[in-house]
Amino acid sequence: MKNDLNILILSCGTRNKLVQYFKKELSDKGTVIAADCSELSPALYEADKHYIVPRIHDENYLEAILSICKENQVKGLISLIDPELNVIAANKEVFLDIGTTPIISDFEIIETCFNKYKMYEVLVRNGFKTAKSYVNKELFYKDLDDGLISFPVFVKPITGSASININKVTSKDEVDLLFDKYDNLMIQEYLDGTEYGVDVYIDMISKETVSIFIKKKLKMRAGETDKSVSIKDAELFDLVTKFVKSMDFTGIIDIDIFLVNGDYYISEVNPRFGGGYPHAYESGMNVPKMIINNLSGLRNQNMIGDYEEGIVMMKYNELRIKRIPNMEVKQRVCRG
Repeated sequence: MKNDLNILILSCGTRNKLVQYFKKELSDKGTVIAADCSELSPALYEADKHYIVPRIHDENYLEAILSICKENQVKGLISLIDPELNVIAANKEVFLDIGTTPIISDFEIIETCFNKYKMYEVLVRNGFKTAKSYVNKELFYKDLDDGLISFPVFVKPITGSASININKVTSKDEVDLLFDKYDNLMIQEYLDGTEYGVDVYIDMISKETVSIFIKKKLKMRAGETDKSVSIKDAELFDLVTKFVKSMDFTGIIDIDIFLVNGDYYISEVNPRFGGGYPHAYESGMNVPKMIINNLSGLRNQNMIGDYEEGIVMMKYNELRIKRIPNMEVKQRVCRG
């Protein structure tokens, strides 16, 4: 299989561009394999080889992924969705034992990133500015009465992704209603400022931050960056470097940061490729190449800020047309 530097991308979904980038950077060095639980995931058909696998919580899921890795002598393993990262990180040693390196931070760090209140506590403890957060609504009401926070605020799940079930609320009645209806919620200060997305790569050999790409978000859609422009900011480069070092991340991470009244506030951290990563790649931040270097035993040089400013990303819809053998097609009659 080419030169056997094979990479498996899990839960590839609609991340066609990412699969294309890895194919381009691997060239004749290896093969890109994609996997997803749905045969209607278009990125599957960009890869050199693809598999349909069980859902993440299926009892056969882990064995299916390990089998693919063994069969294809997979060197590097990448997951693109949050729930799967926990499973891969919890079984990191199992993959390493068969010669497959998950491109992922350690399990404890992954867990912290997905628990928004735990991340809030870590940020505060390490001296980083972040949105005030509460899991006890009575403590929130006390700070509200004392003038330490004001409406609007966000009420969101403590664990969650893709902006699902996030509510912007403006009254105690709304807060009470949501807390009565749902469990495991938190209240978070509304940061009224400019939002930035930051793509970071931490070298897996040196453990040093070697690349940081900053994009100013211009428009969001379904929790992902729809339009953005690349910028450079020495203060933000320094802040991100210090934050990453305090957390002991490795591989690729995606950070949301707000600029409010001249101060930077770290909002959320995703320990994976963010949906807006293609902007970074097209501007000069080549993470696939960095991952390939690390898998080949090579350290990456410091390339922080080594990209073009003023490059605008504008997402748009595209189609993938494919005849899928043996797929059941049901006739449906629409009546008007």
